[in-house]
Amino acid sequence: MKSDIILAGVGGQGILSIATVLGEAALADNLLIKQAETHGMSQRGGAVYSHMRISDQPIASDLIPGGSADLILAVEPMESLRYLSYLSETGYLVTNVTPFVNIPNYPDIKSVMDEIHKLPRHIAIDAEAIAKEVGSSRASNMVMLGAASPFIDIEFSRIEEGIRTIFARKGEEVVQLNLEALRRGRAFAEENR
Repeated sequence: MKSDIILAGVGGQGILSIATVLGEAALADNLLIKQAETHGMSQRGGAVYSHMRISDQPIASDLIPGGSADLILAVEPMESLRYLSYLSETGYLVTNVTPFVNIPNYPDIKSVMDEIHKLPRHIAIDAEAIAKEVGSSRASNMVMLGAASPFIDIEFSRIEEGIRTIFARKGEEVVQLNLEALRRGRAFAEENR
């Protein structure tokens, strides 16, 4: 079993929380992980991405070679396009449709989405709308993780347990809110793949 995942977004969108939950889930599933991340620009609203490799065999490098990622999970649509060269021919792109307009020349969102819809395997989800329905727009990253979960070789219950572990210190209400966000994202992906 092997999953090579690119996590992409903008600083403050919860990429590192997604990576932490996945890391906890992988370890609980007795899997090996290697991760390389860039998050220095997060305080400025800059690009944030992470290479995450999960396997039941030893992993030589934490960097994913171009054209071999099984999944790109992007919490921002333009950022999903930035990393397409990493996606394998059989890989999935799972992206949020809501732009985070942090630059004056942000491209037309319709053009961005047109490029995404050209891909043969993609899920485009309005994570913000679902998170607001659940009770907190801050849970949109867990909606995204849920939407990506069918394409990650980790038991869904392990991902749920990762959320319980990571958010436990914030209280049971926050844990349940994030679990609901995760489940709603997964349901969307299963209905729309």
